[in-house]
Amino acid sequence: MTEKKLNLKNQKKIAIVYRIHSPSAVKMAKKVAEKLKSKKYQVFTAPEQKLIAGTETVVSSKELKEMSLLIVLGGDGTYLRAVRLLKGNPVPILGFNMGSLGFLTAHPASEVFAVIAETLKNNMVIHERTRIHTSVQLKTGKKLSFDALNDVVIERGSFSQLISTSVYFDDAFVNDIKADGLIISTPTGSTAYNLAAGGPILHPEVSALVVTPVAPHSLTSRPLIFPDHQKLKLKLEKQTSTAHLIIDGQKVLELSPEDEVTISKCEMNHLMIRKPKHNFFSLLKEKLRFGDRYVTGA
Repeated sequence: MTEKKLNLKNQKKIAIVYRIHSPSAVKMAKKVAEKLKSKKYQVFTAPEQKLIAGTETVVSSKELKEMSLLIVLGGDGTYLRAVRLLKGNPVPILGFNMGSLGFLTAHPASEVFAVIAETLKNNMVIHERTRIHTSVQLKTGKKLSFDALNDVVIERGSFSQLISTSVYFDDAFVNDIKADGLIISTPTGSTAYNLAAGGPILHPEVSALVVTPVAPHSLTSRPLIFPDHQKLKLKLEKQTSTAHLIIDGQKVLELSPEDEVTISKCEMNHLMIRKPKHNFFSLLKEKLRFGDRYVTGA
């Protein structure tokens, strides 16, 4: 997934997604809207938010797909909300971090206007990121589906017992894993919950998924990396009473024994705007102090 030149030629519709409960994000959203309107852009407030003064309201994902650009002001949670609102539509997102830590919102708040100006001049690039599709076949016969940019998690939630999950790859049995939970992460999501649970960091251009147990019962249960061109299937065993299915940090469903979860690569990638020659490892160093050497005192 190499970088592609951004091209917003002759497209004037821009929507803003901001962190709802952050006064600084709300204030910045107003300033950004004013700046864009002064340059004759048509500015919209994305769904599920209070209207930004002077903008128009987008009421559905169907309308949102008509945008040429989404600007996100917040953190990674706000960015993931913007991705959910798009529902897979190929609209590029430009993210600004209004806090301290953020891999998806990689641009600092101090550079908002400079980076937006470069974006509108088509001086930025697009990075394509893999998304994953989750299909759930319930034992009742009902079928549900969800998409994720970061990860899919099966966890025990407030229940005290371990979750026992059978894992299959391309219909071949892999293992039964007993743990507090199971994380299935994209390369983009590998620096999120997966990393906190001891999983590996995957470069965003790797075509793979990583399955990481959360607090596994066995010392031999370790993260597994699978190519993403085949399907992963997960099935709760009978000894598991219930579990929670969480998509990009949002609980969407309570799973029961014998429910089957199938995970595959989405046909449409996510479009993320970055500066030219963006360095993933520099971002790791900035956000996680990757590669730093720590000296302990005597």
